[in-house]
Amino acid sequence: MTDAAELTVEATGETVGEAKWAALRELESLNPRLDKSAVTFQVISEGERGILGVGYAPARVVATASAAETTVADEDESEPAALVRELLGRVTAALGIPARIGVEEDEGAIRATVVGHDLGMLIGRHGQTIDALQYLASAFVFRSGLRKDVTVDAAGYRARRQATLETLALRAARQAADRGEPVALEPMTAAERRIVHQALADDPAVETASEGAEPNRHVVVAPAARD
Repeated sequence: MTDAAELTVEATGETVGEAKWAALRELESLNPRLDKSAVTFQVISEGERGILGVGYAPARVVATASAAETTVADEDESEPAALVRELLGRVTAALGIPARIGVEEDEGAIRATVVGHDLGMLIGRHGQTIDALQYLASAFVFRSGLRKDVTVDAAGYRARRQATLETLALRAARQAADRGEPVALEPMTAAERRIVHQALADDPAVETASEGAEPNRHVVVAPAARD
């Protein structure tokens, strides 16, 4: 059903995830410019698989989108930026996370920010989920033929992670200089390794290098070579 303030539909599927996708498709048919990140879900029933088809009951969900939040995408948004927005909208919707997606773009980069409550699931343990999403978004943009850095952030995670990495880099530099031996840091993504390299670029006491193969590639902080 619909009204002037919001769009609400009920849908079913074999699983809750399939029911959510069915609800999203129905909402899109009602409003082609639907902002999927603004959709909220209420799970009515998780369904029953039954035994040999006996006792089967589908999962049921109710999906609601505020009409005021269905056209947040910029009409002038580039195709790659729209792809990033679409990816994040689908992921947050599938996870049942009410959120808004903001996308900014300039000549060299696309920055997407997820805003909402309880985004821990989207960020994941040690940022593994959001890093995977950033990698996937980067792949989408790369396949579109555009060469731009892509950053995906949520709840200020990137700023907190950068501060943590810079502190880690300085601590490793002190250890390497004091002990006179290299210090190997934990495996990191290419973007995180770059933060460490930049943090120590002007430190004359140490030098840095990336070693190992993905996904275990890491930064080694070593005492600077003396002439």
